[in-house]
Amino acid sequence: MKMYCNNSLPAIRLHKILVFFTLLFTVACNERHLPDFLKFKNQEAEEGEERIPVAKVYDNYLYEQDLEGIVDKGTSPADSASIVSRYIDSWIRKQLLIAEAASQIDFDEAELERKMLDYRYALMVYEYEKNHVNQEVEHDVSEEEIEEYYKNNKANFELKQNIIKGIFAKVPQEAPRIGRLKTLFQSKPDEGAREEIKSYCLSFAASYSLDDSVWYNFEDIIKHTPLVSIPNKVQFLRENKFVETSDDLYVYFLRITDYKISDQISPLEFVRDDIIKIIRSKRKIALTRKLEEEIFNEAKENKKFEIFTTQSQSIRQDDTETKTPVQHHQ
Repeated sequence: MKMYCNNSLPAIRLHKILVFFTLLFTVACNERHLPDFLKFKNQEAEEGEERIPVAKVYDNYLYEQDLEGIVDKGTSPADSASIVSRYIDSWIRKQLLIAEAASQIDFDEAELERKMLDYRYALMVYEYEKNHVNQEVEHDVSEEEIEEYYKNNKANFELKQNIIKGIFAKVPQEAPRIGRLKTLFQSKPDEGAREEIKSYCLSFAASYSLDDSVWYNFEDIIKHTPLVSIPNKVQFLRENKFVETSDDLYVYFLRITDYKISDQISPLEFVRDDIIKIIRSKRKIALTRKLEEEIFNEAKENKKFEIFTTQSQSIRQDDTETKTPVQHHQ
């Protein structure tokens, strides 16, 4: 069973914002089309450097120097030409799209400038927090932490499918000594029988699963076998410990040592990896909050910031004081 938790840093939303502002920051079109806040000067050429244009949209140029680094070393000439061509095409499309947007929409310059700054600072903080948190959060999650989380959150681990412990083998019809393999599967295998089953499967089985200490999704085990058409799988699990079935090509053996049905609570072993991911995610959230508080408190203690009363705040304060009724004492 898989479980998903929201991270503290919404990567999908951040990616969408990144795409939008990358579009804004990478374009500089004709002044007739762009408002002031989207006008960027072309990079100044270094003294004595000749800048060779490779594309132009309105008054904005893409130069050969701007293409440096977009092709990895060792890339074949044909692939390099294809990568550069796609980059130039993408650059032109972005230029034209932003120019069209600016000509059709009356942008609020101050608001967009504020959003671009907010995004820039948010990206800087995100990278810093990610670097700081990842150094701390990957420590091993102890068995005690796993067990405690499982114990306190069992209701969150309800099974959505039937699961089993057992061994399984898919053997071609023409394989030798199939009767011997069947006998080994029917009895509870000891160490010697396990080794014999493993040796046989390595030599003849088309597929097999022999670790009966692991929980498996029952549907994954029986798919591509005649057992997939069982009408009542819960009843089947309750009534069968050993199963042999076949089709035109293969014989299938399944020995079930334990099972859990859907709507029961997952065994700890089945959700261990999910719990580790959840605990690490919670660590990231806690560490991020702790980092923010530590930085803020240290700055406050050392008077690294000040808060000033704005004129509008003063006016509102004066207005509040004026409207406050005066209490007369008898």
